[in-house]
Amino acid sequence: MTREIDRSPARFSAGLALSAATVSVGASALAASAAAAVGAAGLLAVLLGVVRGSRRAVTLGSATLLVGALFGGVVAPLAHLLLPGVIGAILAYDFGEQAINVGEQLGRETDTTNLEATHAAASTVVGVGAGGLGYAIYLGASGGQPVTALVFLLLAALALTSALRT
Repeated sequence: MTREIDRSPARFSAGLALSAATVSVGASALAASAAAAVGAAGLLAVLLGVVRGSRRAVTLGSATLLVGALFGGVVAPLAHLLLPGVIGAILAYDFGEQAINVGEQLGRETDTTNLEATHAAASTVVGVGAGGLGYAIYLGASGGQPVTALVFLLLAALALTSALRT
């Protein structure tokens, strides 16, 4: 007698996605309350996505988190709050996708904690490293540039990352 495999998203990566989304909302909330409201909607969409296994909800939620973080960076020119918001939004997407992929391919009951933790660590190192490099470039070249210059730098880095993934 065979047992049906539960193809729900993996719990560990789903939790990481929600944690990253929470960091993004928190950074946005420190910048502007309107940005926090946008980010909260993104957090709810990511939650729905990792509970139901919906890639569309994870993508929409992460994009909404990103918009909230960028809006917060434009409203309140605080680059040190913009970076965690953007990095959190990108990591929420990556971890949410990982949760869905692992669940679909290996099943929820399979012990994949080491696999998921390794993926999460690598993604976090890349995200924080890219954000740190972008911030260092911003500080070195800013000479009084507004935070919108950092926003456009982050958008360019996001576009480059997306182009490399496809």
